[in-house]
Amino acid sequence: MLDPRLFRADLDFVKQQLNKRSFDFNAEYYAELEARRKDIQVKTQDLQNERNSRSKAIGQAKAKGEDIQPLLDQVQHLGDQLKEAESELADIQEKMTVLMEGIPNILDESVPDGKSEDDNVEIYRWGDLPIFDFEPKDHVDLGAKNKGMDFELGAKIASARFVVLNGALARLQRAIIQLMLDTHTGEHGYSETYVPFLANADSLRGTGQLPKFESDLFKVNNDPAFYLIPTAEVPVTNIVRDAIVEAKDMPLKFACHSPCFRSEAGAYGRDVRGMIRQHQFEKVELVQIVKPEDSAQAHEELTQHAENILKKLKLPYRKVLLCAGDTGFSSAKTYDLEVWLPGQDAYREISSCSNFKDFQARRLQARWRNPETGKPELVHTLNGSGLAAGRTLIAVMENYQDADGRIHIPEALLPYMGGLQVIE
Repeated sequence: MLDPRLFRADLDFVKQQLNKRSFDFNAEYYAELEARRKDIQVKTQDLQNERNSRSKAIGQAKAKGEDIQPLLDQVQHLGDQLKEAESELADIQEKMTVLMEGIPNILDESVPDGKSEDDNVEIYRWGDLPIFDFEPKDHVDLGAKNKGMDFELGAKIASARFVVLNGALARLQRAIIQLMLDTHTGEHGYSETYVPFLANADSLRGTGQLPKFESDLFKVNNDPAFYLIPTAEVPVTNIVRDAIVEAKDMPLKFACHSPCFRSEAGAYGRDVRGMIRQHQFEKVELVQIVKPEDSAQAHEELTQHAENILKKLKLPYRKVLLCAGDTGFSSAKTYDLEVWLPGQDAYREISSCSNFKDFQARRLQARWRNPETGKPELVHTLNGSGLAAGRTLIAVMENYQDADGRIHIPEALLPYMGGLQVIE
């Protein structure tokens, strides 16, 4: 959520910044609500002050033995007016909250203009693309051998966009996850954490998934309702909700492996073949909680940490800076890492690394204590996939295949494969 003071200080600036996202901000409605809020708030405060003054007068009159009934009648009348004003103020504040919760983050000044993914800016490429003397298969055809990757069984058990991994491919995905966790905790300084895979509405509201993206979530209709997590970003970032972190404990760096669940409500007809876009997938999420002055550098480092996994696996990739129109709702700046998939003859996203600045922290009331002032201030939050395990699996399968459809295990994964070097 954006700072309300920003709207009050420079509404034209807010409109200009949101226009970069092609976000239709109803400034007139905001101004109308804000003007009404000010009027009612002043009225409420005046009524409170007058009631307090009258109540004091009643006490003085009573002490003198005077008739206080007229004064009691006046206080009763003021009380009714105050209740009406407080109710109206609460209604306006609720409308203001709904409006503010639907407004995306202000973009970092380094984010390029643009309307869609076609306007994203490539920063660089790493690794040589594999050269095959045969037509490379995609992961669906490679995984069909011995039903190592069974989409029909996934659909039978659940529905389309689920998969069952068997045998060596299941082990290969587990090895990939273990490599990620070992690297991020052993080399990059993250603390491994395990979190619930269900989250309440407050947690999802805190990180920006609610209320705007409820249709993308799987909801469990308990009372109160729970949601299957779309990413470990939600529960991990909520570790600091309503908390004050001491400066000596920062930065906080968490690595978390979890399943992720997404309804893909807005992706009808996209990537229907294979594991690119599933309702359930595995991911190792990196989350950092930092001081505001450190978040820009932390963003670069977190992205590099995700890149290091691709480098260990020797998977060609490119780093892309998302343009204004393609940057996510809560993010101020996002890098995408896109891995090369020979079966698609294309780079595909395998990680998004975002700096949210204080946007999530304001919703979460996540703060740190500034030792210079002794006062709590909002933290900055960042996260990124380090990496998406399913997409890493298919990248390994497609980049390490041979003409017979066998998959050779990357050197970095051999210690986790129990001596298996080739998946037949």
